[in-house]
Parts: sequence; C-alpha cells; structure tokens
Amino acid sequence: MSLTSFCQSISSSPYSLYGVGSLYDSDFGSIPSIGTSGIALPSANFINNLNPASLGFMPLNHFMLDVGGKAIATTYESGSKSEKRNNFQFSHFAFAFPVTKKSGFSIALRPYSSASYKISNLQLPIADSNESYYLTAGGSGGLNNFDFSYGYRFSEKLSVGASAALLFGNVVDDRTFTILNSITNIHKKTDYNGFRATVGGQYKIDSTFTIGTTFKLPAQIKSSKVQSVETVTDNVYGAIESNIPSDVDDYYMPLEVGIGISKKFKKALNITFDYQKSLWKDSRQSDLYGEFVNQDRFALGFSYLDEKKNFRKYRDRIQYFAGANFDTGYLEVDGKRVNNASVSIGINLPIESTLSSLNISYSYGQKGRVANDLIKENYHKLSLNLSLDGIWFVKRKFD
Repeated sequence: MSLTSFCQSISSSPYSLYGVGSLYDSDFGSIPSIGTSGIALPSANFINNLNPASLGFMPLNHFMLDVGGKAIATTYESGSKSEKRNNFQFSHFAFAFPVTKKSGFSIALRPYSSASYKISNLQLPIADSNESYYLTAGGSGGLNNFDFSYGYRFSEKLSVGASAALLFGNVVDDRTFTILNSITNIHKKTDYNGFRATVGGQYKIDSTFTIGTTFKLPAQIKSSKVQSVETVTDNVYGAIESNIPSDVDDYYMPLEVGIGISKKFKKALNITFDYQKSLWKDSRQSDLYGEFVNQDRFALGFSYLDEKKNFRKYRDRIQYFAGANFDTGYLEVDGKRVNNASVSIGINLPIESTLSSLNISYSYGQKGRVANDLIKENYHKLSLNLSLDGIWFVKRKFD
C-alpha cells in the first residue's frame, strides 16, 4: 500500500487504519521514563500494570492512585510532503490497595487502541486491469481497557498474579471509492467487546536482583458491524444499504510472552531490561492493505536515587530516569516492517513530605520509514503522571 497523499487526524497515526487502530504503551508511574520497561519491578511505590504479580509486594496500609495524561507533537513525512500535528490525551486512571499483608488488588482504566486517521486521494490499481481507482478514507474510535488485577506473595521472594481485562469500544470507518464517473461511499461502525487474561510472576533472587515474566493469553474479541452503502453515478444517487447489520471477522489477540530483569547497584542505580514476543502471525488477523507479523520488543531503563543520602533534603529525594525502546512492529506494509524506536528521560518529584509524587517524562521516537511512499512519524511525547500514595487505617500517634 502506498500512502502518497495523507492528512493525519489530530489524535493518532496513519497506521491506525489497520485492525482496531494503533496500540497504546503503558504510561503508569515512571514507566514511560524508563523506555516502558518494568516487568520485574514491584509495586512498592507506584502501580505497575506491566505485571500483576507486582501487586504481591505492595506495602500494607498503602492505598495508591495513579492518573496521567500526555501531549504528543508529531511530524509525518512521505516522499513528497510533511505535516505536523499536536495532540493532548488522557493516559490512564488506576487505583490499588493491599488485600492482606501478602496480596494486593488494582483497578485500571486506559485506552487500548486508537483509530483516528484521514487519507485522501490514494491511487490504487484495479486487479487484472491497467485501470486504477482513488480511495479516500477516514476513521475514528478505538478500544478501551478496563482491567482487574490481583497479586499474591507466597514468600519473601516469590509473587504471582493474574488480571482480567474487559476490552470494549467501536471503530467508525468511512471510505469513498472513485472509479471514472462512479462514486461509492461506505460507512461502517464496528463494535467490539471481550475479555483477555494475563498471568505473571516475579522472583527476588536477592535484595538487588529480581526477574519477572508475563503471559498475555490469546483472546477472541467479538465484533458486530452496521454498514451503509451509497452510490453516485452520473449525478444519480442510489442507496444500496442503510444501517444494515453484516458479518465481520472477530478481532484476534495474540499470545504475548514477556521476561524482564531489575538489578540495583550500590543502592543508587537501578537497571531494568524487558523482552517481549507477540505472535501476531498466529492470530489469524488479515487486512486488505498489509499483513500482521510476529513482533519483538526490547526495552531498557535506568533510574538513579542515592539511598545513602539524607532524605530530609528535598533534592536528595528526587529520582532521575532514562530509557530506550525498540520494537519490530506487528505490521508489514508493502513488504516493509512498521517498526518503532524511542529514547526517554524523566524525573520523579516528591510532593512535600509525603510518599506521593509527580512523574514527568519526555521521549523522542520514530515510527515507520520513508520508503516505497510509506510514511515516517517523528514524535515528541511529554507525559505527566500523578502518583498518590496514602496510608490508611493507621491510628495517629501524635495530634
């Protein structure tokens, strides 16, 4: 598929044309600052939604609330033009609390995908013919992720967890096909709903070294579609269908296996590394303009906080982050992978003398490429996450 002419919507990517749209990365706490790594990090001072087993290490009586948003400035480049868009969007809302001294529970709401695009005057060949037609397409919507997670710590070293995610939402797709003097308009609204399960584990080898693993199980998300079709030929209007339910393929989510490590050095520097394999090729997904392929994702993160310093000084309680991320992408268009790479930095600012904090992160990344008339995205992302940590049900010792 050659995207030779495009006009990008404010909130997503031209590649959100595929499937249910572009998928969101995790943005909880400091995760966006460390390259979205953290499968092996416990939920000791923030809600880690990358691994439900992290909830087993929640401190007793600590109730956590995490809410965030992000601003994205993107430049889209093709072989002949470029375009800039700015976007501000909600990132997530999550609440977590300990159930017992060895277990924790969380509820989270966040976007799963976003389909928002507009492509104009795309010239495509007609099969078995020397003729061509023009396509104009626009879409909006996406899926939401509402999940419940529980983690249980069997010992001081081992914790396991599970989560159940309800995925729901709809995607609206409008396409206009122009062939000679004939125009066909197709309006589709597809609704999705279904459940997906995730299981995970974390094991502390010692006080400085932790390994973690996650398994996101395959899932079939049910789909239903309502479609309207209109034609205009030689200025003669005709309605072929009007809000008629029609068959549509369900959305299949793949098996995703992840493994991560977390290592602390000299009570100051912590390094995290994650690898994730997503078997999209086995999910039976299909698309008219591209193919779904297996995805490899690598994430590396660094955090610095010198625990030997005097924490009575505010500047000694500030934590610093850096990270990098690369994934091969799950789409192949015109035989080319739509990969993604980014680097990030961040800072954690404590709120007065409490355990709450404000996480600020900046990342720069590139998605896709300028090749065979494809589109390359250069984006700058600023994330703001407020992590509130309150101690409840503890009797006052001082008035």
